[in-house]
Amino acid sequence: MSDSSISKFFEKSRKERLDIVGGFADLTAEELEVLQNSDGGISFEKADKMIENAIGTFSLPLGIATSFKINDKDYLVPMVIEEPSVIAAASKGAKIARIMGGFKVASDESYSIGQIQILDVDINLAIKKIQENSIEIIALANSKSNTLSKMNKGAKEVSCKTIDTDFGKMLIVELLIDVGDAMGANVTNTMCEAVSPLLEKITGGRTLLRILSNYSTRRIAKATAVFDKNAIGGENVVDNIVLAYQFANNDVYRAVTHNKGIMNGIIAVANATGQDSRAIEAAANAYASRSGKYRSLSKWIKDSNGNLVGSLELPLSVGIVGGIANVHPIAKICMKILKVSSAQELACVMTATGLAQNYSAIRALSTEGIQKGHMRLHARNLAAAAGAKPEQIDKIVQIMIEQKQISLDKAKEILFNLDS
Repeated sequence: MSDSSISKFFEKSRKERLDIVGGFADLTAEELEVLQNSDGGISFEKADKMIENAIGTFSLPLGIATSFKINDKDYLVPMVIEEPSVIAAASKGAKIARIMGGFKVASDESYSIGQIQILDVDINLAIKKIQENSIEIIALANSKSNTLSKMNKGAKEVSCKTIDTDFGKMLIVELLIDVGDAMGANVTNTMCEAVSPLLEKITGGRTLLRILSNYSTRRIAKATAVFDKNAIGGENVVDNIVLAYQFANNDVYRAVTHNKGIMNGIIAVANATGQDSRAIEAAANAYASRSGKYRSLSKWIKDSNGNLVGSLELPLSVGIVGGIANVHPIAKICMKILKVSSAQELACVMTATGLAQNYSAIRALSTEGIQKGHMRLHARNLAAAAGAKPEQIDKIVQIMIEQKQISLDKAKEILFNLDS
Protein backbone atom coordinates (compact mmCIF):
# COMPACT_ATOMS: atom_id res chain seq x y z
CA MET A 1 0.00 0.00 0.00
CA SER A 2 1.36 3.44 -0.94
CA ASP A 3 -1.74 5.65 -0.60
CA SER A 4 -1.81 7.69 2.61
CA SER A 5 -5.47 8.69 2.14
CA ILE A 6 -7.16 6.21 4.47
CA SER A 7 -10.89 6.43 5.06
CA LYS A 8 -11.99 6.61 8.72
CA PHE A 9 -8.58 5.68 10.07
CA PHE A 10 -9.62 7.07 13.46
CA GLU A 11 -12.50 4.60 13.70
CA LYS A 12 -10.35 1.51 13.24
CA SER A 13 -9.06 -0.64 16.09
CA ARG A 14 -5.46 -0.40 17.21
CA LYS A 15 -4.62 -3.66 15.47
CA GLU A 16 -6.21 -2.46 12.24
CA ARG A 17 -4.25 0.79 12.42
CA LEU A 18 -1.00 -1.07 13.07
CA ASP A 19 -1.69 -3.42 10.18
CA ILE A 20 -2.26 -0.48 7.83
CA VAL A 21 0.87 1.35 8.97
CA GLY A 22 2.86 -1.88 8.87
CA GLY A 23 1.80 -2.51 5.30
CA PHE A 24 2.53 1.08 4.25
CA ALA A 25 6.02 1.12 5.80
CA ASP A 26 6.94 -2.58 5.38
CA LEU A 27 7.39 -2.93 9.13
CA THR A 28 8.70 -6.26 10.37
CA ALA A 29 6.87 -8.39 12.90
CA GLU A 30 9.45 -7.35 15.49
CA GLU A 31 8.87 -3.64 14.77
CA LEU A 32 5.12 -4.06 15.02
CA GLU A 33 5.63 -5.84 18.33
CA VAL A 34 7.69 -2.90 19.61
CA LEU A 35 4.81 -0.57 18.74
CA GLN A 36 2.21 -2.96 20.15
CA ASN A 37 3.91 -3.70 23.45
CA SER A 38 6.09 -0.68 24.06
CA ASP A 39 5.79 1.39 27.21
CA GLY A 40 7.56 4.26 25.49
CA GLY A 41 10.26 2.56 23.48
CA ILE A 42 13.15 2.52 25.92
CA SER A 43 14.05 0.62 29.04
CA PHE A 44 15.35 2.35 32.13
CA GLU A 45 18.82 1.03 31.29
CA LYS A 46 18.74 2.86 27.95
CA ALA A 47 17.32 5.99 29.54
CA ASP A 48 20.10 5.96 32.12
CA LYS A 49 22.66 6.06 29.30
CA MET A 50 20.88 8.90 27.51
CA ILE A 51 20.66 11.41 30.37
CA GLU A 52 22.10 12.04 33.83
CA ASN A 53 20.37 11.16 37.09
CA ALA A 54 17.66 9.12 35.38
CA ILE A 55 14.86 7.73 37.54
CA GLY A 56 12.45 6.44 34.90
CA THR A 57 10.86 7.15 31.54
CA PHE A 58 7.96 9.35 30.46
CA SER A 59 5.63 8.37 27.61
CA LEU A 60 3.50 10.49 25.29
CA PRO A 61 0.89 9.34 22.75
CA LEU A 62 2.16 8.36 19.29
CA GLY A 63 -0.33 8.74 16.45
CA ILE A 64 -0.39 8.82 12.66
CA ALA A 65 -1.53 11.69 10.45
CA THR A 66 -2.97 10.47 7.15
CA SER A 67 -3.60 11.79 3.62
CA PHE A 68 -0.31 13.62 3.17
CA LYS A 69 0.91 14.05 -0.40
CA ILE A 70 4.17 16.00 -0.50
CA ASN A 71 6.01 16.63 -3.75
CA ASP A 72 3.79 13.94 -5.33
CA LYS A 73 4.75 11.29 -2.75
CA ASP A 74 2.38 9.83 -0.17
CA TYR A 75 3.30 9.86 3.51
CA LEU A 76 1.89 8.57 6.76
CA VAL A 77 3.23 11.02 9.31
CA PRO A 78 4.02 9.84 12.87
CA MET A 79 3.31 12.48 15.51
CA VAL A 80 4.02 12.45 19.24
CA ILE A 81 1.91 14.95 21.16
CA GLU A 82 -0.37 15.08 24.20
CA GLU A 83 -2.80 17.72 22.90
CA PRO A 84 -6.16 16.52 21.51
CA SER A 85 -7.22 17.43 17.95
CA VAL A 86 -3.73 18.10 16.57
CA ILE A 87 -3.35 14.86 14.60
CA ALA A 88 -6.95 15.03 13.39
CA ALA A 89 -6.42 18.63 12.28
CA ALA A 90 -3.20 17.83 10.43
CA SER A 91 -4.89 14.92 8.66
CA LYS A 92 -7.86 17.11 7.69
CA GLY A 93 -5.57 19.80 6.35
CA ALA A 94 -3.63 17.25 4.32
CA LYS A 95 -6.86 15.79 2.94
CA ILE A 96 -8.08 19.19 1.71
CA ALA A 97 -4.65 20.10 0.26
CA ARG A 98 -4.62 16.76 -1.56
CA ILE A 99 -7.55 17.85 -3.75
CA MET A 100 -5.33 20.38 -5.56
CA GLY A 101 -2.22 18.19 -5.67
CA GLY A 102 -0.93 18.29 -2.12
CA PHE A 103 2.04 20.18 -0.74
CA LYS A 104 4.99 21.48 -2.72
CA VAL A 105 8.01 21.81 -0.45
CA ALA A 106 11.67 22.70 -0.96
CA SER A 107 14.46 22.55 1.60
CA ASP A 108 17.97 24.02 1.55
CA GLU A 109 21.11 21.95 1.86
CA SER A 110 22.02 21.08 5.44
CA TYR A 111 24.37 23.93 6.28
CA SER A 112 25.22 24.49 9.93
CA ILE A 113 26.71 27.70 11.30
CA GLY A 114 29.44 27.55 13.93
CA GLN A 115 30.56 30.67 15.82
CA ILE A 116 33.82 31.56 17.56
CA GLN A 117 33.98 34.68 19.73
CA ILE A 118 37.39 36.44 19.60
CA LEU A 119 38.39 39.06 22.16
CA ASP A 120 41.30 41.43 22.75
CA VAL A 121 42.17 42.00 19.08
CA ASP A 122 42.55 44.74 16.49
CA ILE A 123 39.35 43.73 14.69
CA ASN A 124 40.17 45.06 11.22
CA LEU A 125 43.64 43.52 11.24
CA ALA A 126 42.30 40.24 12.63
CA ILE A 127 39.69 40.00 9.88
CA LYS A 128 42.36 40.56 7.22
CA LYS A 129 44.56 37.80 8.68
CA ILE A 130 41.67 35.38 8.99
CA GLN A 131 40.72 35.93 5.36
CA GLU A 132 44.33 35.36 4.30
CA ASN A 133 44.41 32.05 6.22
CA SER A 134 40.90 30.84 5.43
CA ILE A 135 42.10 27.79 3.47
CA GLU A 136 44.18 26.59 6.43
CA ILE A 137 41.29 27.20 8.83
CA ILE A 138 38.85 25.21 6.69
CA ALA A 139 41.35 22.38 6.24
CA LEU A 140 41.88 22.12 10.00
CA ALA A 141 38.13 22.05 10.60
CA ASN A 142 37.63 19.31 8.01
CA SER A 143 40.40 17.19 9.53
CA LYS A 144 38.01 16.55 12.43
CA SER A 145 35.48 14.64 10.32
CA ASN A 146 36.65 11.92 7.96
CA THR A 147 33.06 11.01 7.18
CA LEU A 148 32.00 14.45 5.91
CA SER A 149 35.26 14.94 3.99
CA LYS A 150 34.78 11.65 2.13
CA MET A 151 31.29 12.81 1.13
CA ASN A 152 32.62 16.15 -0.19
CA LYS A 153 30.85 17.89 2.67
CA GLY A 154 32.20 19.54 5.82
CA ALA A 155 33.42 23.12 6.37
CA LYS A 156 32.97 25.24 3.25
CA GLU A 157 33.44 28.86 4.24
CA VAL A 158 34.87 31.02 6.98
CA SER A 159 33.56 34.55 7.47
CA CYS A 160 33.82 37.36 10.02
CA LYS A 161 31.41 39.86 11.48
CA THR A 162 31.53 42.47 14.23
CA ILE A 163 28.83 43.00 16.83
CA ASP A 164 28.22 45.94 19.16
CA THR A 165 28.09 45.12 22.87
CA ASP A 166 28.13 46.96 26.19
CA PHE A 167 31.90 46.33 26.18
CA GLY A 168 32.50 47.64 22.70
CA LYS A 169 32.79 45.81 19.40
CA MET A 170 33.50 42.09 19.28
CA LEU A 171 34.75 39.90 16.48
CA ILE A 172 32.75 36.78 15.62
CA VAL A 173 34.16 34.20 13.22
CA GLU A 174 31.63 31.91 11.56
CA LEU A 175 32.16 28.52 9.96
CA LEU A 176 29.67 27.36 7.35
CA ILE A 177 29.53 23.56 7.47
CA ASP A 178 27.66 21.13 5.23
CA VAL A 179 26.65 18.46 7.75
CA GLY A 180 24.86 16.18 5.29
CA ASP A 181 22.01 14.16 6.78
CA ALA A 182 22.94 14.93 10.39
CA MET A 183 21.49 17.65 12.57
CA GLY A 184 25.15 18.58 12.96
CA ALA A 185 25.50 20.03 16.45
CA ASN A 186 28.32 17.75 17.57
CA VAL A 187 30.48 18.05 14.45
CA THR A 188 29.95 21.82 14.33
CA ASN A 189 31.02 22.25 17.95
CA THR A 190 34.02 19.97 17.39
CA MET A 191 35.18 21.99 14.39
CA CYS A 192 34.72 25.31 16.21
CA GLU A 193 36.82 24.10 19.13
CA ALA A 194 39.45 22.64 16.80
CA VAL A 195 40.12 25.89 14.91
CA SER A 196 40.11 28.14 17.98
CA PRO A 197 43.84 27.74 18.83
CA LEU A 198 44.70 28.51 15.20
CA LEU A 199 42.52 31.62 15.26
CA GLU A 200 44.23 32.77 18.45
CA LYS A 201 47.61 32.27 16.79
CA ILE A 202 46.57 34.12 13.63
CA THR A 203 44.91 37.07 15.37
CA GLY A 204 46.83 37.32 18.62
CA GLY A 205 43.47 37.41 20.39
CA ARG A 206 41.63 35.21 22.84
CA THR A 207 38.75 32.92 21.90
CA LEU A 208 35.87 32.53 24.32
CA LEU A 209 32.68 30.83 23.11
CA ARG A 210 33.02 28.19 20.38
CA ILE A 211 29.64 26.71 19.50
CA LEU A 212 27.05 26.24 16.78
CA SER A 213 24.17 28.63 16.25
CA ASN A 214 20.72 27.05 16.36
CA TYR A 215 19.48 29.93 14.22
CA SER A 216 19.84 27.80 11.10
CA THR A 217 19.09 30.39 8.42
CA ARG A 218 21.01 28.35 5.83
CA ARG A 219 18.56 25.45 6.30
CA ILE A 220 15.29 27.05 5.22
CA ALA A 221 12.29 24.89 4.27
CA LYS A 222 9.30 26.34 2.43
CA ALA A 223 5.95 24.66 1.82
CA THR A 224 3.03 25.83 -0.30
CA ALA A 225 -0.41 24.36 -0.94
CA VAL A 226 -3.65 25.35 -2.63
CA PHE A 227 -6.87 24.64 -0.73
CA ASP A 228 -9.97 24.30 -2.90
CA LYS A 229 -12.49 27.03 -2.11
CA ASN A 230 -15.48 24.68 -2.42
CA ALA A 231 -13.95 22.08 -0.11
CA ILE A 232 -13.39 24.63 2.63
CA GLY A 233 -16.81 26.31 2.46
CA GLY A 234 -16.66 28.89 -0.31
CA GLU A 235 -14.96 32.21 -1.01
CA ASN A 236 -16.44 33.81 2.09
CA VAL A 237 -14.49 31.36 4.24
CA VAL A 238 -11.38 31.99 2.12
CA ASP A 239 -11.74 35.73 2.70
CA ASN A 240 -12.18 35.24 6.44
CA ILE A 241 -9.07 33.04 6.64
CA VAL A 242 -7.04 35.72 4.84
CA LEU A 243 -8.34 38.34 7.27
CA ALA A 244 -7.52 36.08 10.22
CA TYR A 245 -3.97 35.73 8.88
CA GLN A 246 -3.65 39.52 8.66
CA PHE A 247 -4.56 39.67 12.35
CA ALA A 248 -1.79 37.19 13.18
CA ASN A 249 0.76 38.93 10.98
CA ASN A 250 0.23 42.31 12.55
CA ASP A 251 -0.42 41.66 16.23
CA VAL A 252 2.18 39.94 18.37
CA TYR A 253 -0.36 38.55 20.85
CA ARG A 254 -2.21 36.76 18.05
CA ALA A 255 1.01 35.83 16.23
CA VAL A 256 2.38 33.88 19.19
CA THR A 257 -0.72 31.69 19.40
CA HIS A 258 -0.92 31.38 15.61
CA ASN A 259 2.70 30.20 15.40
CA LYS A 260 2.22 27.89 18.37
CA GLY A 261 -0.41 26.10 16.29
CA ILE A 262 2.07 25.69 13.44
CA MET A 263 4.63 24.26 15.84
CA ASN A 264 2.01 21.80 17.16
CA GLY A 265 2.44 20.00 13.86
CA ILE A 266 6.18 20.45 13.40
CA ILE A 267 7.23 19.57 16.94
CA ALA A 268 4.95 16.51 17.06
CA VAL A 269 6.87 15.10 14.07
CA ALA A 270 10.16 16.20 15.65
CA ASN A 271 9.27 14.32 18.83
CA ALA A 272 8.37 11.19 16.88
CA THR A 273 11.63 11.20 14.93
CA GLY A 274 14.03 12.13 17.73
CA GLN A 275 14.86 15.71 16.73
CA ASP A 276 16.03 18.59 18.92
CA SER A 277 12.66 20.28 19.38
CA ARG A 278 14.07 23.11 21.52
CA ALA A 279 16.48 24.12 18.75
CA ILE A 280 13.66 24.02 16.20
CA GLU A 281 11.36 26.16 18.36
CA ALA A 282 14.07 28.73 19.12
CA ALA A 283 15.03 29.11 15.46
CA ALA A 284 11.41 29.40 14.34
CA ASN A 285 10.66 32.14 16.85
CA ALA A 286 13.77 34.06 15.88
CA TYR A 287 12.79 33.76 12.22
CA ALA A 288 9.31 35.07 12.99
CA SER A 289 11.03 38.19 14.37
CA ARG A 290 13.48 38.75 11.49
CA SER A 291 11.66 41.90 10.30
CA GLY A 292 12.10 43.51 13.71
CA LYS A 293 8.56 42.58 14.71
CA TYR A 294 7.25 39.14 15.69
CA ARG A 295 4.98 38.01 12.84
CA SER A 296 3.21 34.97 11.42
CA LEU A 297 5.48 32.24 10.08
CA SER A 298 2.84 31.37 7.48
CA LYS A 299 1.15 33.43 4.79
CA TRP A 300 -2.39 33.08 3.45
CA ILE A 301 -3.78 34.69 0.27
CA LYS A 302 -6.64 34.19 -2.21
CA ASP A 303 -5.62 33.36 -5.77
CA SER A 304 -7.28 34.53 -8.99
CA ASN A 305 -9.61 31.52 -8.92
CA GLY A 306 -10.81 32.27 -5.42
CA ASN A 307 -8.91 29.38 -3.85
CA LEU A 308 -6.92 29.68 -0.64
CA VAL A 309 -3.14 29.53 -0.98
CA GLY A 310 -0.99 28.91 2.08
CA SER A 311 2.76 29.04 2.47
CA LEU A 312 5.08 28.39 5.38
CA GLU A 313 8.78 29.19 5.58
CA LEU A 314 11.13 28.60 8.49
CA PRO A 315 14.61 27.30 9.38
CA LEU A 316 14.65 23.59 10.19
CA SER A 317 17.77 21.90 11.52
CA VAL A 318 16.99 18.18 11.49
CA GLY A 319 18.82 14.93 10.86
CA ILE A 320 18.23 11.30 9.99
CA VAL A 321 21.63 10.04 11.14
CA GLY A 322 23.20 10.35 14.59
CA GLY A 323 21.56 11.46 17.80
CA ILE A 324 18.43 9.96 19.30
CA ALA A 325 17.04 9.14 15.85
CA ASN A 326 19.47 6.22 15.68
CA VAL A 327 19.19 5.16 19.33
CA HIS A 328 15.52 5.26 20.31
CA PRO A 329 13.63 2.19 18.97
CA ILE A 330 10.37 4.06 18.43
CA ALA A 331 12.11 6.98 16.70
CA LYS A 332 13.81 4.50 14.35
CA ILE A 333 10.45 2.91 13.50
CA CYS A 334 8.87 6.34 12.96
CA MET A 335 11.66 7.15 10.50
CA LYS A 336 10.87 3.93 8.68
CA ILE A 337 7.16 4.81 8.55
CA LEU A 338 8.04 8.18 7.03
CA LYS A 339 10.29 6.61 4.38
CA VAL A 340 12.52 9.68 4.20
CA SER A 341 15.95 9.31 2.63
CA SER A 342 17.56 12.63 3.57
CA ALA A 343 17.47 15.37 6.18
CA GLN A 344 16.02 17.70 3.56
CA GLU A 345 13.13 15.33 2.92
CA LEU A 346 12.39 15.12 6.64
CA ALA A 347 12.37 18.94 6.80
CA CYS A 348 9.90 18.98 3.90
CA VAL A 349 7.53 16.60 5.71
CA MET A 350 7.71 18.61 8.91
CA THR A 351 7.02 21.91 7.13
CA ALA A 352 4.06 20.45 5.26
CA THR A 353 2.68 19.14 8.56
CA GLY A 354 3.02 22.58 10.11
CA LEU A 355 1.14 24.17 7.20
CA ALA A 356 -1.61 21.54 7.31
CA GLN A 357 -2.03 22.11 11.03
CA ASN A 358 -2.12 25.88 10.55
CA TYR A 359 -4.80 25.58 7.85
CA SER A 360 -7.09 23.51 10.06
CA ALA A 361 -6.66 25.79 13.06
CA ILE A 362 -7.20 29.04 11.19
CA ARG A 363 -10.20 27.61 9.32
CA ALA A 364 -11.80 26.47 12.56
CA LEU A 365 -11.20 29.86 14.15
CA SER A 366 -12.67 31.60 11.11
CA THR A 367 -15.85 29.49 11.12
CA GLU A 368 -17.30 27.54 14.04
CA GLY A 369 -14.54 28.39 16.51
CA ILE A 370 -11.75 26.25 17.91
CA GLN A 371 -13.60 24.86 20.93
CA LYS A 372 -16.09 22.65 19.10
CA GLY A 373 -13.50 20.11 18.05
CA HIS A 374 -11.45 20.52 21.22
CA MET A 375 -14.39 19.91 23.50
CA ARG A 376 -15.56 16.81 21.61
CA LEU A 377 -12.11 15.27 21.99
CA HIS A 378 -11.93 16.42 25.61
CA ALA A 379 -15.29 14.75 26.21
CA ARG A 380 -14.00 11.49 24.71
CA ASN A 381 -11.01 11.59 27.07
CA LEU A 382 -13.30 12.17 30.04
CA ALA A 383 -15.56 9.29 29.02
CA ALA A 384 -12.57 6.99 28.80
CA ALA A 385 -11.29 8.24 32.15
CA ALA A 386 -14.69 7.49 33.68
CA GLY A 387 -14.24 3.85 32.69
CA ALA A 388 -16.53 3.70 29.65
CA LYS A 389 -16.22 0.81 27.25
CA PRO A 390 -15.27 1.72 23.65
CA GLU A 391 -18.83 1.15 22.44
CA GLN A 392 -20.18 3.53 25.14
CA ILE A 393 -17.87 6.48 24.52
CA ASP A 394 -19.67 8.11 21.57
CA LYS A 395 -23.00 7.97 23.41
CA ILE A 396 -21.54 9.57 26.53
CA VAL A 397 -19.87 12.28 24.42
CA GLN A 398 -23.14 13.01 22.62
CA ILE A 399 -25.05 13.41 25.89
CA MET A 400 -22.39 15.65 27.47
CA ILE A 401 -22.32 17.93 24.44
CA GLU A 402 -26.11 18.10 24.16
CA GLN A 403 -26.40 18.99 27.86
CA LYS A 404 -23.36 21.31 27.66
CA GLN A 405 -21.89 19.66 30.74
CA ILE A 406 -18.44 18.33 29.95
CA SER A 407 -16.77 17.07 33.10
CA LEU A 408 -15.50 13.85 34.62
CA ASP A 409 -18.35 13.80 37.13
CA LYS A 410 -20.89 14.14 34.32
CA ALA A 411 -19.22 11.34 32.35
CA LYS A 412 -19.41 9.09 35.43
CA GLU A 413 -23.09 9.95 35.96
CA ILE A 414 -23.99 9.14 32.35
CA LEU A 415 -22.00 5.92 32.48
CA PHE A 416 -23.78 4.89 35.69
CA ASN A 417 -27.17 5.49 34.01
CA LEU A 418 -26.13 3.51 30.93
CA ASP A 419 -25.01 0.58 33.06
CA SER A 420 -28.11 0.64 35.27
